[in-house]
Amino acid sequence: MPDDPKHIHYSDDDLVNPETHHEHSDVNIRALAWFAIIFVILAVVTHFAIHGFYKGLTGVEDRRPVLPLTQLPRGEDASVPRGQPLLQPFPRRAAEGEEVIHPYRNTPVTDLHEMRRAERQALESYGWVDREKGIVRIPIEEAKRRVVERGLPVQTSTGGEP
Repeated sequence: MPDDPKHIHYSDDDLVNPETHHEHSDVNIRALAWFAIIFVILAVVTHFAIHGFYKGLTGVEDRRPVLPLTQLPRGEDASVPRGQPLLQPFPRRAAEGEEVIHPYRNTPVTDLHEMRRAERQALESYGWVDREKGIVRIPIEEAKRRVVERGLPVQTSTGGEP
């Protein structure tokens, strides 16, 4: 019975794994072809739908009046942010023909000028930083000149080798 297909005899050198199986047929070509056809049809329909939406929306936009940005109406308080807290006061108009109402002396524009002036004064003058500790500030140009003359200070580690 050596020719019996149910009882195949292997030699010791053959690699045999009886649990391993293989496909008995190839890929289902009919199902693959239907998938490809449906995919192409859906892609074409989607592209035409998007094109139709685009044409519809551009038609809506074309019917709107086009004004240059310089001719668009602008509200009186257009520069004032709406729906959020105001960190600085903004001038507002009270009523028709009345003067601008300033809530405080400083507005964002004047506040910026004052801040820059204070920064410039701090950079260009002598003054105390902390009088109790004896810390002073010197003008920036003087500080630069001293650093060039003396060099940057070098810190050494404490209690051991440098």
